[in-house]
Amino acid sequence: MNKALTLACLLFFLNAANLKAQNLNIIPLPESIEMGEGNLVLKKGTVIAAKTGNSRKSAAIFNEMLEAKTGFNLPIQIAPQKSDASIVLEEIQDAQNEEGYTLNIDANRVHIKGSSKGIFYGLQSLYQLVEINEGQAVVPQLNIKDAPAFGYRGIMLDVSRHFIGADQVKKILDLMAQLKLNTLHWHLTDDQGWRLEIKKYPKLTQESAWRDSTIIGQYYDFKPFVYDGKPHGGYYTQEEAKEIVKYAADRKITVIPEIELPGHSSAVLAAYPELGSFDSFQGIGTGTIAAVNENGKEYDNDINQEVPGYWGVHYNIYGPTPKAFAFLEDVLTEVMEIFPSEYIHIGGDEVPKDHWKTSEIAQKVIEKEKLADEHELQSHFIQQIEMFLNKNKRKLIGWDEILEGGLAPNATVMSWRGEKGGIQAAKMGHDVIMTPNSHMYFDHYQGEDKTTEPLAIGGFLPLEKVYSYSPIPSELNEEESHHVLGVQANLWTEYIPTYNKLEYFLFPRAFALAEVAWKKKENKDYHSFSLERLPERLRQLEEDHVFFRIPEANVELSKDEISGRYLVEIHPLVANATIYYTFDGHKADQTALLYTGPVLAPIVGEEQDPITLRYVTISPAGRSSNEFSVTLE
Repeated sequence: MNKALTLACLLFFLNAANLKAQNLNIIPLPESIEMGEGNLVLKKGTVIAAKTGNSRKSAAIFNEMLEAKTGFNLPIQIAPQKSDASIVLEEIQDAQNEEGYTLNIDANRVHIKGSSKGIFYGLQSLYQLVEINEGQAVVPQLNIKDAPAFGYRGIMLDVSRHFIGADQVKKILDLMAQLKLNTLHWHLTDDQGWRLEIKKYPKLTQESAWRDSTIIGQYYDFKPFVYDGKPHGGYYTQEEAKEIVKYAADRKITVIPEIELPGHSSAVLAAYPELGSFDSFQGIGTGTIAAVNENGKEYDNDINQEVPGYWGVHYNIYGPTPKAFAFLEDVLTEVMEIFPSEYIHIGGDEVPKDHWKTSEIAQKVIEKEKLADEHELQSHFIQQIEMFLNKNKRKLIGWDEILEGGLAPNATVMSWRGEKGGIQAAKMGHDVIMTPNSHMYFDHYQGEDKTTEPLAIGGFLPLEKVYSYSPIPSELNEEESHHVLGVQANLWTEYIPTYNKLEYFLFPRAFALAEVAWKKKENKDYHSFSLERLPERLRQLEEDHVFFRIPEANVELSKDEISGRYLVEIHPLVANATIYYTFDGHKADQTALLYTGPVLAPIVGEEQDPITLRYVTISPAGRSSNEFSVTLE
């Protein structure tokens, strides 16, 4: 055999192996896969061998998932049985990457090796590999070597604007764990509600956790606002929060709490107005009070005794006073007792300085501390909080506005207004988490035609744009790029009042986030992700009763050589889904034409407008997508 032929054969087998690996339904796709031949059958006699308490805990979580999928679980033992196929979990203490793992499957045994976290992630990959084939649970023979590109892989969940229960938070944690996402940033406080029990300040849950009504529509739809007239609220007891933290830790997820300051604090100040920027108040009507400046003149009516039911930036913020700092230190002390996370998030975003400009108290602090302006006063405020956190062996994270007026010495910056703040902080030697609103704001619309989508805050963030993101900006050199800890998607809930809608906005974009966070930029492949792996994962989501958005299908157009007409192929992004379509300009639904394979488009005369393909995807469980359209130019 000549060298050229040998090389051609080698490339053929390598490409075939790579294609087979790409077809594995694992998200995020592992770093390295070597495919073997044949499958291993998992059955009731299969034993999970787990020597350590951590690996047994991970095995028990895997068992719960497996039983939901297959109807059976596997016995967990300290040593494997020689006579039965086994899943062997080998936990090592000195792993080079604590989240890396190897997964080897041969004809008789599954062997997962790694640290405690690596074992857990290896089991998540194994779970995704399980397929039901002729009534048997099978996994392919292969060798996987895997580790993440970034150490911080997160989702921010806002429960302040709309509250969800503890069990629903746990469901999100389960879904995050399957995708190897390791941080839940829990946005617990904002203008519209306080969501965590603080025992020293009972009015936070008696009053600040509840609002009488909420605006309907988008912020600018009605002037004045139209309210729904429905009370909304809720909070987590400290015991519930501790249980969620433990539930997350068992799934290798860290929960970082966010306690907003000094802005986005209207809910707190409705219950404790003395924490604001003014010494005295006077009544101006039922349920409201107004600040009075030092000359006895009414300042404004932004300060009120009611938790606001409308969105936006509110002017009522904490004052830079001993009372406010004492309150926040008391709150953070209780928060730190609940959350063992290295980081505490303090917000720091969207802080209007109007009250500080008019407040004699604030101006005296500016003078005493020799500060240039209210921006430096904000920096001073945050630095006081950082010193308190550092004294308690915790680190501070804030949104990129904490750069204004000077960055606190040890702060980590979460860059949301694009990448500019993250780039600036990294160049200053500070750690950064990238979460730009251009690519990582999951409260944005998923479809370009907003009339077919549920109400959202605005913007347009399709699946492919999420997938395209690279967390390390090109402006950073190699040393500076090491300060980029990772990436996070943010799910703000002003326009997400139901849990089904929350899942709809998370998925399938959370799958793209997982791959952005786990894989190196050069190893990502949207075609492989969307067409070869995502469909099966979405089918499994439906079986798990997750209410995801059914995405647009992949529509391929080519010219038929004989007729010159368009040949249309439609590939749904949900496995085993059905497509119905029209070309006649009318609505596509289940009364339309059933797609069974490539279709020749209608004949169009020279003087006629282009034809539009309209189609819907029907999931295996019978859910319909929005109607989508493609114009055949």
